[in-house]
Amino acid sequence: MIKPQKPKPPTKPLTQDGERLSKRVAQLMRCSRREAEQYIEGGWVSVNGKVVEEPMARMTHQTVVVDPHASLMTLTDVTLLLHKPPGFEAMAAPGEAGKRVKPAQQLLLPANHWAQDPSGVRLLKHHFAKLSTCVPLELAASGLVVFTQDWRVLRKLTEDAAIMEHELVVEVAGEVAPELLQRLNAGLSSDGQPLPPVKVSVNSTSDTSTRLRFAMKGTHPGLIAYLCERVGLRIQGIKRQRVGRVALSGLPEGQWRYLHDGERF
Repeated sequence: MIKPQKPKPPTKPLTQDGERLSKRVAQLMRCSRREAEQYIEGGWVSVNGKVVEEPMARMTHQTVVVDPHASLMTLTDVTLLLHKPPGFEAMAAPGEAGKRVKPAQQLLLPANHWAQDPSGVRLLKHHFAKLSTCVPLELAASGLVVFTQDWRVLRKLTEDAAIMEHELVVEVAGEVAPELLQRLNAGLSSDGQPLPPVKVSVNSTSDTSTRLRFAMKGTHPGLIAYLCERVGLRIQGIKRQRVGRVALSGLPEGQWRYLHDGERF
């Protein structure tokens, strides 16, 4: 069971006296205070050899160095992809944490960053601020959850929510007879109303269980559990593998990675 780590307390100011780091950087770079803050938040500034990302930090006689490769062009909004474990609330804000609520966003910590992340993005503190999520996932399910600072990604996920395909792998007990697959793919109804269509196929089998691949457009919490119950299948686990064209791609449970430039929902 993966437990959320307590976030580290914010870095204390280097000193209560002296001038702000942003002012010192503005002098060094001969730039505006706002540009100096962007250099600092971008992880390009070190104080006595240690990177400091807080523009409000103060110093007196410490040595301030700006990386010669520093660029303001790299300060872009990011999207984080988390492999949510079961038991974590995908849509809950960190401030809602309690005995009964475990926000999945609590797992977005530097320590949980996937070591094999192919994006090449430099991890920065401000990447964990002002994150939004709009793609629900059941509490008991695991799998892909999206957090973003990018308004374009948020708009895409919101406006195309009803037509974006989701792929989930559902493990059920025992063998699944062909006629049960036919019933699921033919479409079921509830109270005379047709349920959202799904495409179901066998992903893999073992001596005791079967893994089914469900593909459906939009998020419909509770739909898979209801469909399986209607045809007599007992669910052992649900994992969302893909949202639109973006997949987990080997991301371990409880870890996260950046959405890279070549990925589009």
